[in-house]
Amino acid sequence: MDWFVLISSGLFEAVWATALGRSNGLRKLGPSVVFVVASIISLAGLAWAMKTIPTGTAYAVWTATGAVTTAAWALITRTEKATLVKILCLLGIVACVVGLKVTS
Repeated sequence: MDWFVLISSGLFEAVWATALGRSNGLRKLGPSVVFVVASIISLAGLAWAMKTIPTGTAYAVWTATGAVTTAAWALITRTEKATLVKILCLLGIVACVVGLKVTS
């Protein structure tokens, strides 16, 4: 259950990061509200998961989940240009996160 919460929290990290990017420096109300709500959910889930998952592993998985999801969303929506190198780097991050899960 804690791993599910951790991964879900990482997905909320992607939500708040995307909302923050769309908030125009917290000047747009809608994206700013999404940013605040998603941040709270994301950090609360990370805190919950860290009750049983070691801090270093939990933080690395949370950050990587958010980073990969944010970057993948940017590639899917064509906000950023997809290149083979970017895709391989994202797959490398995923492989490292899986490695952390397997060894913890």
